[in-house]
Formats: sequence, C-alpha cells, structure tokens
Amino acid sequence: MEKIYEAEVTTLAGRNGHAKSSDGLLDVDIRFPKEMGGAGGATNPEQLFAAAWSACFGTSVTIAAGIEKVKIGDVTVVAKIGVLHSDGNYDLGAHLLIKINDVDYDTAKKLVEATKSICSYSKATKGNINTIYEVAPN
Repeated sequence: MEKIYEAEVTTLAGRNGHAKSSDGLLDVDIRFPKEMGGAGGATNPEQLFAAAWSACFGTSVTIAAGIEKVKIGDVTVVAKIGVLHSDGNYDLGAHLLIKINDVDYDTAKKLVEATKSICSYSKATKGNINTIYEVAPN
C-alpha cells in the first residue's frame, strides 16, 4: 500500500506528560485519570483513542452508505474505551454506539456491519480487544 499520510506525535513522560504533534495542532497534557489513581485534569490515551476511532468509524459509515447506495443523515458515534485489569495484566475494551439518522434500524445495522471492514481502527483492533458495536435506535 502507498502511504498517503503519516501523523507524528511526540510524547514526553508517558501518562503523566505532554504530547505534541509535529504540526503543532495537537498540544496536550496527559495525566492518569482519577479513576486510575492519577490527578486527572488532562486528557489520557483512552480519550485520544476514543476520539480517533469514533471519527474514523463515523466517516467509514458514510463510505459504506455510498457503496450500498443508501442515503443517510448525520452519523454520531460514541466510543467508550475501557482499561481492564486482571491478575496484573491490563487490556482495553471498546464499546461503540452508532446512530445513523434517516434510516431504519435494520439498514443502520447492515451499514455498521459493513463499516467494520472499512474503518482502519476497527480492522486494526479486530481480534485484539473486546469490542461491542451497538446500533442506536432512531
């Protein structure tokens, strides 16, 4: 495959640090959330991942609708990324709630299924983390 874009972000001091993109558009402090014993008050990797995945999935739904020749309204994706802990091991879990306006539930469900093979984040995480894709009723 040909690379058409590459994001570059440098993080200093990990989860209690700072991240900045090479173009300066992303420039954020990162902190452990209070729920994980941190100070909170700043973003964290799970929020950044949730933002990226939900944006990609939403765009990919519109691509799937175009392929299926289905006219849709606005697409809203709520992504929840959870940190899971068991026996000293840490994993991620994901729950994506997808609302597609101006289509019936069955059509929305079909589009979400098709989108799983279009969205690069969904393809990258397939089989790697437990993911729930939920279609919101209209």
